[in-house]
Amino acid sequence: MSERSPASPKPKVAVIGGTGYGGAELIRLLLAHPGVELVRVTSIDRVDEPLEAVHLNLTNTGLRFENIPPAEAAQGVDLVFLALPHKVSATMAPELMKLDVKVVDLSGDYRLRDAAAYAEFYGVTHPNPEHLDGRWTYGLPELNREAIRAAKRVASPGCFATTIALGLLPLAHRGWLQGAVQTVAATGSSGSGAYASAGTHHPLRVANLKIYKALAHQHTPEIEQTLRAGAEAGGQSAAFKLNFVPVSAPLQRGILANSFVQLPASVDEGQVEALFRGYFEGSPFVRVLGSGGRQAEVVAVKGSMWVDLSWTLGEVWGEQRQLVITTALDNLVKGGAGQAVSSMNLMLGLEERTGIDAPALWP
Repeated sequence: MSERSPASPKPKVAVIGGTGYGGAELIRLLLAHPGVELVRVTSIDRVDEPLEAVHLNLTNTGLRFENIPPAEAAQGVDLVFLALPHKVSATMAPELMKLDVKVVDLSGDYRLRDAAAYAEFYGVTHPNPEHLDGRWTYGLPELNREAIRAAKRVASPGCFATTIALGLLPLAHRGWLQGAVQTVAATGSSGSGAYASAGTHHPLRVANLKIYKALAHQHTPEIEQTLRAGAEAGGQSAAFKLNFVPVSAPLQRGILANSFVQLPASVDEGQVEALFRGYFEGSPFVRVLGSGGRQAEVVAVKGSMWVDLSWTLGEVWGEQRQLVITTALDNLVKGGAGQAVSSMNLMLGLEERTGIDAPALWP
């Protein structure tokens, strides 16, 4: 698909579910986006209130929260974002799938191909498992850029899934992802959503570190599915098992992931460097920092689409050596709304970076 001409009318977009943190980031990005027009935002609460009454960072948007059915929200627009919780998106998406409108879903309801895995990790039976047969394209541009361009429906990846998969995809593509892979990843409180709970209450979280959903986080099958697709794209197999332990960290936003992979003893630093730089050549939002210099850290990516990636290659021990891959991103932007907007750009024939290439916030 050719990129849309600057003289063409701006495509119109709508957001279904605009009061949460994901919706707030979408609205912020779309209002400033030079290539589209945000014309409608829906919600089941705060109805008829202006957007800026809920999202205090906004001013005079001219838009109010509407409580209308998905089909009505999609009238007259080119693309709809579903910024709804898991299990809720799946009840609304089928109505949109009948219409001539593009859809980007930010929930986990259409990321997995395996209905049994969805039931196991999300705790409910999928209401329309027949829609998990490839009708939704997984929205990770670093893996599926051309498929996203041609897609009508995109399931935008999860925040942990994006962080961890981007660190491991080059290895899967090369056939170096074998055996047990261990990942520990720390995340900020915004990943838990806008509604407070005991685990996200600021006076407790700000002074605490703890693990949760150890070896049972819902992004685990999504990451494994993504890495197997990456291996297949490289003509390789990926006989591996991901052991993932998430950490609740005392910060507002951001994820830092460390993944531990055993490589053959013959692999050297130059090969690792060439692998990562080659794989991400042409990926506008991945900064390959390498080893021995600046390490990936959350403060350098806050509020942005950037993914920072660094690694440490250990000494040879027996027939193997340890590789530790470190990745950092903002869970609400590259791990959430910004990534959904990058899929929108591709789907609408816009340049991928349009409206989302601002530098990170500092500090």
